[in-house]
Amino acid sequence: MDKFRMIFQFLQSNQESFMNGICSIMALASAQMYSAFDFNCPCLLGYNVAYSAGILLAPPLVLFLLGLAMNSNVSMLAEEWKRPPGHRAEDPAVLRCMFCSMAQRALIAPVVWVAVTLLDGKCFLCALCTAVPVTMLGKGSLAPGLPRPELTRLLARVPCPEVCDGDWLLAREVAVRYLHCISQSLGWSFVLLTTLLAFIVRSVQPCFTQAAVLKSKYWSHYIDSEHKLFDETGTEHAKAFAKVCIQQFLEAMIHVLELGHGHGALAAVPAGSAAPTATDGANAEREKLRGITDQGTTNRLLRRWHECKPPLRLSQEEPLAGNGWAGGRSRPSRKEVATYFSKV
Repeated sequence: MDKFRMIFQFLQSNQESFMNGICSIMALASAQMYSAFDFNCPCLLGYNVAYSAGILLAPPLVLFLLGLAMNSNVSMLAEEWKRPPGHRAEDPAVLRCMFCSMAQRALIAPVVWVAVTLLDGKCFLCALCTAVPVTMLGKGSLAPGLPRPELTRLLARVPCPEVCDGDWLLAREVAVRYLHCISQSLGWSFVLLTTLLAFIVRSVQPCFTQAAVLKSKYWSHYIDSEHKLFDETGTEHAKAFAKVCIQQFLEAMIHVLELGHGHGALAAVPAGSAAPTATDGANAEREKLRGITDQGTTNRLLRRWHECKPPLRLSQEEPLAGNGWAGGRSRPSRKEVATYFSKV
């Protein structure tokens, strides 16, 4: 159990690196999924484009949503977006920064899928086989004599060698090589454009809006840290509350058994009743509760935390000036006071 706890704490402290690794694994998985996927073009006029568009767009959308769902910050982003303003106004720039950070990781697997699909060429061949220039690649003297519906019907069967019956008009291998060449060109162009776009977003943009980027990153990290610390503090308070309730119940049960009332009197004692004699351990646990010792108060505080979070302002002796300093005025010296507590 201790080893699992250490692994969980390590993943929490290295969440960004962990999410990068997950996105890389998903990218490799998307490439392996496409290589294992058996692409079968219907070779029917009107169905080729729909089937190819579904193969090209549906899996990337699923991978993108899966990448967002696997990110632990998506629930935090939704909570901050729907949170009532209260004492703390919502900052759209911070929410955009958080969403962009998650979207950049979630887009890795869909980009790999689209790039692999275009480089493979089967999807592009199935979708645009009816656009092959017959007059340039085939027997142009025979093409004008065919009606347009019959010509498109013959071209729609080019991806399927077992049903292709237009060899007298167009050599199938020539059409396949022609469309594969275009598809691979589009695939490498897509890879180049996405690489340049990623370079611009990661390198060039902060050079122009450095102050805004730093502010958004700072408060996005603050929101993340605030949620984590609130969960940790709430977990400690819940443990202390449960421990005190259990101690009170057990002490009340022992007291009833000592009085000899039996099970009938034991059933009449509520679970949260105070014990006649509290131990030092119970008192120490009650001190951790900070006066929050009943369910109603806890629920009100949790509701108030959600509806009316405290403002992002620490208590100070004098207000800061516009540039963040106290206008050059010297602050009064502080007196250090040490207070000692002793238990009697």
